[in-house]
Amino acid sequence: MKVLIAPDSFKGSASAAEVAAALAHGWRSMRGDDEIVLLPQADGGEGTLEAIATAGAWHWRQLEVHGPDGRRVPARWLLDDDGRAVAELAESSGIALLPRLDPWRADSRGLGEVIAAALAAGARSVQVGLGGSASTDGGAGVLMALGLKAFDAGGNPIGVGARGLAELAHVDAEGLAALPPGGVELLADTEAPLYGPRGAAAVFGPQKGANPEDIAGLDSGLRRWAQALRAAGLAADPEQPGAGAAGGVGFGLLAWGATTTSGSQRIAALTGLPRHLADADVVVTGEGRFDDTSLGGKLVGHVLAAAEQAGTAAVVVAGQVAAQCTVPTVSLTELAGSGDAAIGDPLRWLHAAGAVAAQRV
Repeated sequence: MKVLIAPDSFKGSASAAEVAAALAHGWRSMRGDDEIVLLPQADGGEGTLEAIATAGAWHWRQLEVHGPDGRRVPARWLLDDDGRAVAELAESSGIALLPRLDPWRADSRGLGEVIAAALAAGARSVQVGLGGSASTDGGAGVLMALGLKAFDAGGNPIGVGARGLAELAHVDAEGLAALPPGGVELLADTEAPLYGPRGAAAVFGPQKGANPEDIAGLDSGLRRWAQALRAAGLAADPEQPGAGAAGGVGFGLLAWGATTTSGSQRIAALTGLPRHLADADVVVTGEGRFDDTSLGGKLVGHVLAAAEQAGTAAVVVAGQVAAQCTVPTVSLTELAGSGDAAIGDPLRWLHAAGAVAAQRV
């Protein structure tokens, strides 16, 4: 039997590659003769580069950039021989890089520095994984790293992060870098608009340390940013699905001229998921928490839909299972006896989950 193991990362616990390897070891302990193919997945957030690097002749690049709190951090990106580049926001501007949350001063400049490096290296197209952002700066940091200038009412450069947007009066786009010939494509896992009750500040601000009073101010800054870009001729629709991705970085890059697509679908295509599903007998997928949102465009929901279309059986493994599903599920929390126990030794319980999954097909 051919078994395809295609999980997302278990955020904060194990990378997608680690999850896949542990599940495979557990599966082999029960069914040692099965053919197992490891195909770690991602949706544009943490682990995007590693998932894409498994398919194709990609070259790893690295540079030092300004992290979300201004400290220098190493950031990796990918380049192939055809000039395709891939950047991952979590590498340079991710929330995991902060020693403490800072909803007003965290910014996205590092991602812009990575994109600038890719352009300087001759990249003909750039794909950007959006997810795990530390900031709610609307992509102001990215665009300023690419040459945009932003000023307050007195003509002074604005500060960093969402605090800078609160001071914003106008922008100068004359020095903004041109898009590469093949364009920029955003890999997003959310359809959130830029602002409003479903926007970047309201939905994702609390995850970044914003309290209810902060959210109104953050939302106001995003509205001011959209107006300033429009006045400078960089118009994008703040209601476009994905504009609110990564604290509004999606919107900033859309205003630059980028396009957006589903991260999980694009990465599945790049890693060959449809091809492997065509002749697999079963696929094992998973994530940290499997709930109703998992079936609405996220990685696990995409894998399950693709498996159903291919006529391939499926099993879901998750740290917590909080959704009804038509395929078998395995919960690490149930196996370990508690969520804390599962998080404390995730690879042990993923191994156990792989063994259980092998008995449920």
